[in-house]
Amino acid sequence: MRSFAELSFRLNQELADLRLFITRPTPDVEPASPLPRLPDPAVVRSALAGTPFAAEVERLARLILRHHIPLFDQTADFGEHIAWRRDFVHQVESPLSYFRFVPYLDFSRVGDHKIIWELNRHQHLVTLAQAFLFTGEEAFLREIERQLRSWWDQNPYLRGINWASALEVAFRSLSWAWIWHLAGHALEAGVRRRLAGECYRHGRYIEHNLSVYFSPNTHLLGEAVALHALGVLFPAFPRAGQWARQGLDLVRQQMESQVRADGSHFEQSSYYHVYALDLFLFHQALAETTEDFRARLSRMAEYLNALAGAAGRLPFLGDDDGGRLFHPYGPRDQFARATLATCAQVFDRPEWLRAEADLHPQAAWWLPPWHGRSSPCSLKSRLFPQSGAAILRSHDFEIVADAGPFGHGSGGHSHSDTLNLVARQGAHEILIDPGTYTYVADPRGRAWFRGSAAHNTLRVDAMDQAEPAGPFRWHGHPTVEILEFSSTPQQDFLDARCRYRGFSHRRRLLLLKPGLLVILDDVDGPAGEHLVEQFWHPGEETTACAPLLFDIGGTARLAIAGPCAAELLRGGEHGWRSRVFGGKEEAPVVRVSTRCALPVSLAATLDLGAPPPHLEIESTAGEIILHTGSHPPLRFPVK
Repeated sequence: MRSFAELSFRLNQELADLRLFITRPTPDVEPASPLPRLPDPAVVRSALAGTPFAAEVERLARLILRHHIPLFDQTADFGEHIAWRRDFVHQVESPLSYFRFVPYLDFSRVGDHKIIWELNRHQHLVTLAQAFLFTGEEAFLREIERQLRSWWDQNPYLRGINWASALEVAFRSLSWAWIWHLAGHALEAGVRRRLAGECYRHGRYIEHNLSVYFSPNTHLLGEAVALHALGVLFPAFPRAGQWARQGLDLVRQQMESQVRADGSHFEQSSYYHVYALDLFLFHQALAETTEDFRARLSRMAEYLNALAGAAGRLPFLGDDDGGRLFHPYGPRDQFARATLATCAQVFDRPEWLRAEADLHPQAAWWLPPWHGRSSPCSLKSRLFPQSGAAILRSHDFEIVADAGPFGHGSGGHSHSDTLNLVARQGAHEILIDPGTYTYVADPRGRAWFRGSAAHNTLRVDAMDQAEPAGPFRWHGHPTVEILEFSSTPQQDFLDARCRYRGFSHRRRLLLLKPGLLVILDDVDGPAGEHLVEQFWHPGEETTACAPLLFDIGGTARLAIAGPCAAELLRGGEHGWRSRVFGGKEEAPVVRVSTRCALPVSLAATLDLGAPPPHLEIESTAGEIILHTGSHPPLRFPVK
């Protein structure tokens, strides 16, 4: 049931949209170019000329000139005339209806809205503007003009799928602002006038379609950041001052409501944490922020730094949609590096800078020149209590465990991955989270990639830890509690319990330094026989050395113990991974299974050295004893 306040808010939105649709507002001003508050493009060009980043921008721009546009997992050929409302993968074109009447989540009628929207964010046009800045070639400029005219013709104000999401309008408005900043002075006069008007109309749309009730998460945050930015960057626009104030207030509110005390983002998604952090960082570059805002921003950076580890690679915990606030190209698991580089400059924390080149994709465009140099990053084991993320670390051997709840509200971007873990040694992926793959294009694929079997955890009776209710909702979230966390120079220990559907799963992780991880799973629940399955998703090629022993890429050995069988599979029902939204590939998976009465205990070890001579579980009335053969018996109390 919706409150009176929400009904009134939504009614006012609809009335405002109808007024905009009828009147089509025009600013009758031409803003300055370059824009205020952003670094001088000439300074950026001088700093980045001749770098590998500049060369990569030019390479991408020459592809885009031919309408070969990089999107997600491929470079798509859009032909001579770009169809802006068409899902090019599934060849479905959405209608040119009033935006409220476009069923953008109905795949059968519009295709995959994510694919359509990614193109229509126009971030590839920013790449053309950057290439023009670096090379001075007018071909890049003329292509921007052609594509803008084409888009305006095919997407009249408030009509079609590209007006159906305020967040997508916000992304596009920021892209157009960057085009204006980098190349607006050189655009043909008619295009320049039209672009200024369209930026203004985008701002008017965002102002009246904020996702206060619809999606008060990264949607509302992105819209607020864009609204504030339009007000600050285009001060001559009517209502610019109102936009700046309204956006500023909303961004501050979202910092308080979306960022928890440990620095984690409340959606329980590492990828959306990067989204949110980038949005807050861009806002920081344009706004006068408070000490509390900066302190929370710093804690977000600390959290991301811990997740990314020594190699700066982001583990995919929860949903990832393949997008990015700025420069959406390259391996998605390395997007955190540019974000951390920006944080390093904002807070003068050179230990967050993995390499000086990480400044080029983002910080160099947002912030004044910085002459900091990367310094060794001292990373320690730690627990982030609100998110439940536990980092167990021994030199370059890193384990990221998820002992936290589902995300805020319906948990729309959470996966059924409680007590999941990922493991890596430097740049070597040992155990991975397979990713997301899709939102609406493949319901079965969506269900598997966010289900328990797609994660390094277990499930009982082939059920996820919650009941899926559509692509962005869960019912019956599990409860999870952290019973103990400790770290010493000799070992790290995490003890956590998850309860759902009448079952209890307790997982204990013991990292014996330098390189042995011990995992003990205890499962209890209703009487009767149950199917208990444990899943392990290696990040590298894996071979079976014995019935319960597996070699992962020559880097680590996975040993299994308990009243169970184990099989190494590839593809099929459970062996998949997605490195970027929209793409999937076959991958190895180890499935451990037993059908038995509960309680039952299963154990595993992940060893970077020689595998244990044997691995056995012994259960007594008061404790579980794990014999590895290479260490004294490990004793775990039952209660």
